[in-house]
Amino acid sequence: MNIIEGLQEMTASKHVLGRLTRVDLRNIWTSEASDFTPWLAREENLTVLGEALSIDLELEAQEKAVGPFRADILCKDIGTGAWVLVENQLERTDHSHLGQLLTYASGLEAVTIVWIAARFTEEHRSTLDWLNKITDESFRFFGLEVELWRIGDSPAAPKFNIVSKPNDWSRSVAQAARAIDEAELSDTRVKQRAYWGAFHQALDQAAGAVSGGRKPQPQSWMGYSIGRTGFNLGAVMIRPKRQIRTELYIAGDQAKAFFHLLHEQQQAIEQELGYPLEWEELPTRRDCRISVYMTNVDPEDERDWTRQHEWLTSKINDFHRVFLARVRDLDAEDWKQDGELDVSAGTSQIEV
Repeated sequence: MNIIEGLQEMTASKHVLGRLTRVDLRNIWTSEASDFTPWLAREENLTVLGEALSIDLELEAQEKAVGPFRADILCKDIGTGAWVLVENQLERTDHSHLGQLLTYASGLEAVTIVWIAARFTEEHRSTLDWLNKITDESFRFFGLEVELWRIGDSPAAPKFNIVSKPNDWSRSVAQAARAIDEAELSDTRVKQRAYWGAFHQALDQAAGAVSGGRKPQPQSWMGYSIGRTGFNLGAVMIRPKRQIRTELYIAGDQAKAFFHLLHEQQQAIEQELGYPLEWEELPTRRDCRISVYMTNVDPEDERDWTRQHEWLTSKINDFHRVFLARVRDLDAEDWKQDGELDVSAGTSQIEV
């Protein structure tokens, strides 16, 4: 064998591809209740499901009673605060599960229902399509088939395939994106969109917990999930004051309680961060924020964007690191006001 032939053989060997092999669901998950549902309820796996649905999901409960039935998984849509009910089957869809889904929908004011099964019959897929057609936008029905695949001896990997979804789901997303692209934007809004586009590149280059993998908007702020409804990490430009800001924004009826519970941890939080924060209760408003500012900057000066984006990238990843677990563990009922337990805001309840 000459040198050229040897190099050709080496090159060919580098491009040898494995073969996908389908794995029987029951080989991995013997039981829906004791295997598949607990697996899906884990944060990293709900993220995979959420990516398939284009919804940020936050787990509320497993095996949650909803009227006469028990929902396999109960979540919140972080973006809207609406309920998301997930019903699982490791075999072909059946009328019993369809009946449960209809019962859930009949008793809730707004809900997204996700039906996951090994295989959808044509009649059940058509039923979901019909429900999406006749109900208003406060009700959404998704049908997903779950598969498992592996290459060689690799661990099995899940794949969710959408077989039914709300009629205008993809269309509304596309229309919203086109509306932004095609609208006659002012010079200021064009500059804002460019600013956030460059910021997202900086986020991706930093490869931190906060990803830049989202569409930049022609506005003065961008929000990023921290995994719980009512809480968002924010990057903000305040052009009139020549400032930029990183914040943890807290919204909703329980915002004040959550804010004060975090404020009780101020010393530990600021010690972990290594710098002081602005604790802005915003007393005339329902919401609150915790923030840090960079001053004497001009967000319109593109020559300074690299410095500004490095600062925002550093701070927003700092906030994610320090606040993630604290936000997750907050319970509004732990806040005491004037010596009494403040439960005036109440907690979210499902009623059927």
